[in-house]
Amino acid sequence: KDAQVTELAAILGDLMTERAQAAVDHRRTTASLAEAVAAESFDEAKVKAAAGQRVKSDEVVQAAVVRALGRIHALLEPEQRSKLAYLLRTGALSI
Repeated sequence: KDAQVTELAAILGDLMTERAQAAVDHRRTTASLAEAVAAESFDEAKVKAAAGQRVKSDEVVQAAVVRALGRIHALLEPEQRSKLAYLLRTGALSI
């Protein structure tokens, strides 16, 4: 069980890192969008690039969630997976 807890902590740590990077990316793109709005002339290419970066960042987080859930599924026993599924369904846990 200790090894299981350690591995689960590592999986969740990896996911938290990806989400933290996505938050940084979101702040950067927000700044880019604000700059585009404040500029004398509208730079559509800059806005599209910022929007594209947001999509890429979201896709990276989405892939990280899929990887994390796959690793968690392999790590847990059936009863543990059922409990985790219940927590996810009820909103008591969010991934």
